[in-house]
Amino acid sequence: MYVAPSILSADFGNLKAEIEAICEAGCDLIHVDVMDGHFVPNLTIGPVVVNAVAKAATKPLDIHLMVENNTFFADLFLPLKPKFLTFHIEEEKHPLRLIDHIRKNGVSPGIVLNPHTPINSLEYIINEVDMVLLMSVNPGFGGQSFMPQVIEKTRALREMIDKKNAKCLIEVDGGINGLNAPDLEEAGADILVAGNYIFSSNSYEQAIRAIKLEF
Repeated sequence: MYVAPSILSADFGNLKAEIEAICEAGCDLIHVDVMDGHFVPNLTIGPVVVNAVAKAATKPLDIHLMVENNTFFADLFLPLKPKFLTFHIEEEKHPLRLIDHIRKNGVSPGIVLNPHTPINSLEYIINEVDMVLLMSVNPGFGGQSFMPQVIEKTRALREMIDKKNAKCLIEVDGGINGLNAPDLEEAGADILVAGNYIFSSNSYEQAIRAIKLEF
């Protein structure tokens, strides 16, 4: 299991120290939520701040776009060369075109599904992406409670990936903690995003190890 701490829950007054701390604590990716105040009712950070995050990090970036006009925002962040750049299928009219654009810029493309979006929307593009991110809360704000129905959704997505012999990873984001991590691993998740659970803990290392099921 890989763990990607969401810096949405970090102390932005000490962001460099927070980034260094989670890298030292054993995270695998740095999850960055980019919100535009339109697709979701929140506004977060732009490429200048994310560039500073990249400079402080010793682990790759995992950038999650929660925006309208995906291509415009993708072009802002592609020069930073994250490991993954994901966008919401609900907001994209031409997902294959954007997937190809992201990949041609040397970044792994991924698709995001809101909790209510069925996985059958991925049927004809699952072989074209490197990751599918399943939201287990309604996107826009940190600190929300995990939606348990996403466990079965994760299992169904894993079955689809295996049936179609796709090579993409499954990431789950929202309300992740040491209690629901085992169920998500059993259902087939590869990467878990956790914000509040890690950054509000007394030990980032212990919180990350709990999600990784390393006791």
